[in-house]
Amino acid sequence: MSGTIKELAELEGRVYVHLANNKVGNDFLRQAEAEGFTFGDGVKPTERDYAEVMAINHDGTINYVGAIGMMAYGSGTKMIGNKQLIRIEFDKWNE
Repeated sequence: MSGTIKELAELEGRVYVHLANNKVGNDFLRQAEAEGFTFGDGVKPTERDYAEVMAINHDGTINYVGAIGMMAYGSGTKMIGNKQLIRIEFDKWNE
């Protein structure tokens, strides 16, 4: 399956992407920037490091998920608040 990060941002729910290694993480940041994504404070993705799990938001931003987000990602929960948690293995999505 191959697609854009914008397509992921359009999914109904909270989208978390797993970035398995340096290549995948750096590829994600470059692709996000090329598609016009920024961090919430306007910083370009390639100006920061990736984290193992990152969130993609409907408003064209990405963010780190922090400790609570990592627990939610790893717990198998299907919901975060009232939104479905969508887990994406970015290297598989981007094949």
